[in-house]
Amino acid sequence: MTLYAKLNEEFSHNFLGYSALAMIVSTSLGGIAIMTTLMHGHAALQMFLVFISVAICSAHNASILTVQKPSVVFHLFTASVLINTLLIIGNSI
Repeated sequence: MTLYAKLNEEFSHNFLGYSALAMIVSTSLGGIAIMTTLMHGHAALQMFLVFISVAICSAHNASILTVQKPSVVFHLFTASVLINTLLIIGNSI
């Protein structure tokens, strides 16, 4: 069993607790990603990157609030963490 499958199974098993933590982590990373993006100005490229970050964080939070399946929430959480981490790293260079 892969690490991703183990994490998905654990997330599904303790869905309520991990959902609250995931919402906090996703939103915090999104805020940091937006801050690092806007440190480079407010041109069209930066606004597009802000849109991407807000869209993925909102999709993840909406999936929790609309009580989607745990696997859907976990996939959106993973995408949110990866995208926002890439934005943070890309804008920090």
